[in-house]
Amino acid sequence: MGPAILSRIVDALLPRLCLSCEAIVATPGLCAACWARQRWLAPPHCAACGLPAAAAAEAMAPGWTCAACTGRRGAPRRTRAALRYDPASRELALRLKHGDALHAAPSFARWMRAAGSELLAEADLLVPVPLHWTRLAWRRFNQAAVLARLVARDCGRRCIPDLLVRRRRTAPQGGFGRAARRRNVAGAFEVAARHRAALAGRRVLLVDDVLTTGATLEACASVLLAAGAAGVDALVLMRVARGPRLQALERSARLV
Repeated sequence: MGPAILSRIVDALLPRLCLSCEAIVATPGLCAACWARQRWLAPPHCAACGLPAAAAAEAMAPGWTCAACTGRRGAPRRTRAALRYDPASRELALRLKHGDALHAAPSFARWMRAAGSELLAEADLLVPVPLHWTRLAWRRFNQAAVLARLVARDCGRRCIPDLLVRRRRTAPQGGFGRAARRRNVAGAFEVAARHRAALAGRRVLLVDDVLTTGATLEACASVLLAAGAAGVDALVLMRVARGPRLQALERSARLV
């Protein structure tokens, strides 16, 4: 029995379901109604943070950066996300992180590849944000590592899931403000000694599931640069938008 026939039999017995509402769909992913409810983060956007700009940005030159990113010197240098983290997308993230919904990961990785295509074209290595070993033992998998492996496999890039190590268990970031999040993850990460040679002079793409304030990505990026990485960008499935950035996102959404 060939793989095509086997695939049709499996689809007949186990029809594909929408990752959100579980309606039957023809192709893996979301149904049309759930797709329309998502806030997809697409150009025109800030060249640094990747969040949508006001409508006038359509005429701006490539490389335009928003006011929040202008003059910013921290790392990652550029960040891209597929979706805005909001009530419509939140359930998707929680199902992957806490509901063991690994069947959704290939669709998530496909969305991330589309959002981060320019970063992937320049990346040498994909590195997921690590979990502490105690949390990994409890959860059984690192969702960031699952996404990083899939993205790397499908675009022909190398992924080193254990290049970064979380050397101390940090408190959950939920409920912390930006300053408290930075303090919480300060000194929490290090590069595994056995991978330092593989990192030297390479451009790294950090991968995570959800970006809130960016404190965790900043802490990881600083460690990678200090260990010899040539540059660090970041790719996430979803990101939170607040304040002026959220207002710009809402304006761009009304134009669609």
